Amino acid sequence: MTKIKLCGLSRPCDREAANKLKPEYIGFVFAPKSLRYVTPQTAAELKQLLSPEIQAVGVFVNEDLEKIVDLVNNGIIDVVQLHGDEDEDYISRLRKFTDKPIIKAFRIETPNDIADAEQCSADYILLDSGGGTGTVFDWNLLKNIHRPYFLAGGLSPDNVGKAVAALHPFAVDVSSGIETGGLKDKTKMAAFVAAVRKEEKL
Repeated sequence: MTKIKLCGLSRPCDREAANKLKPEYIGFVFAPKSLRYVTPQTAAELKQLLSPEIQAVGVFVNEDLEKIVDLVNNGIIDVVQLHGDEDEDYISRLRKFTDKPIIKAFRIETPNDIADAEQCSADYILLDSGGGTGTVFDWNLLKNIHRPYFLAGGLSPDNVGKAVAALHPFAVDVSSGIETGGLKDKTKMAAFVAAVRKEEKL
């Protein structure tokens, strides 16, 4: 069954909507340049009232290890997502401080990008069009992939059912596709989750 990650939550109403919809994951973005950036304090407040069934993923871009470890140790995040230029050495060093699952994001443009992603030592890989552009990459590149992955990049309530039916990813990850005016839209969040779960029942 394809899991769901609703990324970029930043307000109490986003957390309330997530608690009702019960995705497997939600994402807090800790990259300061992102429009969806949240402070550790805000994330802690949201996590405190998040349903325990839902895992909080911290999204980082080339962050100092100490900051990530601090968020993990304080129970603010359950999973670490690396969305920058972090290499195998970085992942290895991070593992010395935490046993929490690690997701490494890859920008997919060519078959070589898929090969690189498959060799990554992270617990999970996330395949994206890159840069939070909200655009879809060529899904045909995924035909020969051999490990489970999070599918991201341009997903929305309108196309996620097709993605799940065609690709059967481990999980789907959405942010801009469930927003209106740059803010999370609870109606779109509900429609996205419903589209994934409907396809899974077929």
